[in-house]
Amino acid sequence: MATPTPEARLSHSYVHGASTTPLIGDTIGAHLDRMAALSPDADALVVRHQNVRLTYAQFNVETDRLAAGLLALGLRRGDRVGIWSQNNSEWVLTQFATAKAGLVLVNINPAYRTHELEYALNKVGCEALILAASFKSSDYIGMIRQVAPELDRCQPGRLESHKLPTLRTVIRMGEDRTPGMLNFADIAAAAGDQHFAELERLRGELQFDDAINIQFTSGTTGNPKGATLTHHNILNNGFFIGEAMRLTERDRLCIPVPFYHCFGMVLGNLACVTHRACMVIPGEGFDPEGVLTTVQEERCTGLHGVPTMFIALLNHPRFKEFDFSTLRTGIMAGSPCPIEVMRRVAGEMNMGEITIAYGMTETSPVSFQSSTDDPLERRVATVGRVQPHLEVKIVDAEGRIVPTGTTGELLTRGYSVMLGYWGDDERTREAIDAARWMHTGDLATIDAEGYCNIVGRIKDMVIRGGENIYPREVEEFLYTHPRIKDVQVFGVPDEKFGEQLCAWIHVQDGETLTEREVLEFCQGSIAHYKVPRHIRFVDAFPMTVTGKIQKFIMRQKMIEELRLEVARTA
Repeated sequence: MATPTPEARLSHSYVHGASTTPLIGDTIGAHLDRMAALSPDADALVVRHQNVRLTYAQFNVETDRLAAGLLALGLRRGDRVGIWSQNNSEWVLTQFATAKAGLVLVNINPAYRTHELEYALNKVGCEALILAASFKSSDYIGMIRQVAPELDRCQPGRLESHKLPTLRTVIRMGEDRTPGMLNFADIAAAAGDQHFAELERLRGELQFDDAINIQFTSGTTGNPKGATLTHHNILNNGFFIGEAMRLTERDRLCIPVPFYHCFGMVLGNLACVTHRACMVIPGEGFDPEGVLTTVQEERCTGLHGVPTMFIALLNHPRFKEFDFSTLRTGIMAGSPCPIEVMRRVAGEMNMGEITIAYGMTETSPVSFQSSTDDPLERRVATVGRVQPHLEVKIVDAEGRIVPTGTTGELLTRGYSVMLGYWGDDERTREAIDAARWMHTGDLATIDAEGYCNIVGRIKDMVIRGGENIYPREVEEFLYTHPRIKDVQVFGVPDEKFGEQLCAWIHVQDGETLTEREVLEFCQGSIAHYKVPRHIRFVDAFPMTVTGKIQKFIMRQKMIEELRLEVARTA
């Protein structure tokens, strides 16, 4: 990612990540085999809360056993396997085992509730679901039994559910037994010689353009969309992310961000595995003291997080007691990165080579990333330069490339662009044009040196603590309340999370509704981060003369009413 020479300074907003480093032409499984052969005794995975420590040789063997076990369950190449869990060793093993078995891993947000779980499993036709027993306030076993009560009386692996017609096998983590479910440990134990032989046959049959992962990204027009990604997409993106961080087999990366999201499984796990670095998992979920302790005791050289995580670390009362001398790099991403937070992390946490990354799930995800040798001012004020082997252009409303420094929509093209949205050709065509440009919906500028700055969003998206929320999805759920006539949901600034949701609700004529009743209606049906933080009851919404809702006016009124400030961000 070299800076253009003066004579090559850009005059228009198009950049191409020309590179002498070739793309990886492997499947994820073949690449893991190669890395394990190169560094068999190097640490691959450390999971603090489970006391798991695996070298690359051990990690590869465990992955093969799990992959063969999945085949023993009757799963076949192309079948979809959901995983619904917090961060743990089972998640990481499943990520690589499904890839080796030619199965499509379906990431299900741990914050999902019954309504969202049922939709996700049915949208992509999951044949199997691997789930944790519980996490924080989420009773995963209780929720799947609520959606599929037939589990209580079926043989494990033979579920026939009215609401989940494709789901046959439910696998629970932990040692306790649950009717109708297999245990995670049962999977590898079920593998016989014939299943390992089948796994060996698949090594030569699987192609790197095969779909390998589905990640749900909330839609502007209702239900979440399943972005379908290939080996080639996420393996190469993980590799070049690691290259930008200058990862080597001597690095140990602390990964407190969730695996269900690209941040954890690509910027974290795949960036490590492609460089034979060690994945260090500090806990099931983000705990500031747990992260600080892990960095010190595991002598981590890198640390990932969204801005709110770094803010929590910097403000921890015991912060100054911890040793950050081994830290060097990491990534801050997921939402706009406050400039002062970046400066403090670089200075007070010894992360002088911290980088910023920008992207979206549909592009595997990173398109721009700062380099470890970029001046700090560049790293705190931009999202860096285009990743190798990718193209990006900034266009106006008519699709014409704009001059450098001019705001327009960011489009990207290359190996990283998803296959499409699972089972949704129409929305795929809306996102990816005939020339294979992915339309991000983000407003951006590119300067003469090729550095990109994200200046806004075309899409009506709210980013709360790194979670992308599309108001239309929340609106459509609230519309199902019998006493709600109309509702508009939008984001307002929040000091802790960056943004919070606000809902303006117009109640049905002759009806009454309270804030508490709305919150109770949301509880258990939609993820906690989608539940509006601020609720107001109104008789009308501000509109244009043509009847278009003016959310910016509503947002401004809430900012004034709540006396909020819009944070200065990079």
